[in-house]
Amino acid sequence: MYKMIAIDLDGTLFTDELTISPGTVAAVQKAIELGTVVTIATGRMFSSAKLVAQQLGIDAPLITYQGAMIKAVGEADALYERAVSPDIAKKLIHIAREKNIHLQVYQNDILYGAAETDKLIAYANAVQVPYAVEPDLMRLAQKGFTKLLFIDEPDVLDLLQKELQIIFGDSAYIEKSKKNYLEVTHPEANKGTALLFLANHLGIDRSEIIGIGDNHNDFELVKAAGFGIAMGNAVQEVKEIADYTSLTNNDEGVRHAIDAFILEPRKVAAAERGSEDHAQLGRKKL
Repeated sequence: MYKMIAIDLDGTLFTDELTISPGTVAAVQKAIELGTVVTIATGRMFSSAKLVAQQLGIDAPLITYQGAMIKAVGEADALYERAVSPDIAKKLIHIAREKNIHLQVYQNDILYGAAETDKLIAYANAVQVPYAVEPDLMRLAQKGFTKLLFIDEPDVLDLLQKELQIIFGDSAYIEKSKKNYLEVTHPEANKGTALLFLANHLGIDRSEIIGIGDNHNDFELVKAAGFGIAMGNAVQEVKEIADYTSLTNNDEGVRHAIDAFILEPRKVAAAERGSEDHAQLGRKKL
């Protein structure tokens, strides 16, 4: 029996219209009722993931900011937190300015942009969080950032990702979460590392974990889980390392996975226990 399931949001739990089907909501809630630890593993900030957790009735600590922060709803302090250093943060701000690429940053669970651009507004509306405008991002960088996010055309970000990986090497985690999103976090901040940290904290073995994702930033999540599931719409790299490929995010892929690997096995086990109890009762009567 799997005791824990970690689910990505965008492209996984959410449809392309950023909704969660009633059937998927019901499946998640049923899994929780049966004792499964259900958590979210997302690149989104905590305040955005919190809204989804409350909708689904999830009370387990949430993996947010690509794994840079693990925090439970209602708790003041984070269980796990890794920040990008001030030095790297300042260099990234300089690069964004030099290349004229949109960059937004996260600090103390607040989304900041240097100006109120269309990209900042669209992002905030999509994930349902407020934002603050701070023209002097360098001042904020003195305390480091939980995450930095570049938004631009896919080909621009492809080139930028290669350049940043050469500049920073192993001192930063640099990965795409969407075609037009390039995220930078602490090198120990990825979904796989965070997943194993949380599982260990809860006393759950790696073999008892399911991880579900679709994009490049879910690679570590799917690989770290004892049973990794790629969505039908997942990028090829994630499908290649997954143990199973589900349906797409628009076809209730998460619901299908929960039904197949959590709910159905529990029904079978319950039925087998019932048969055994009945047999033992019969033997006692004899």
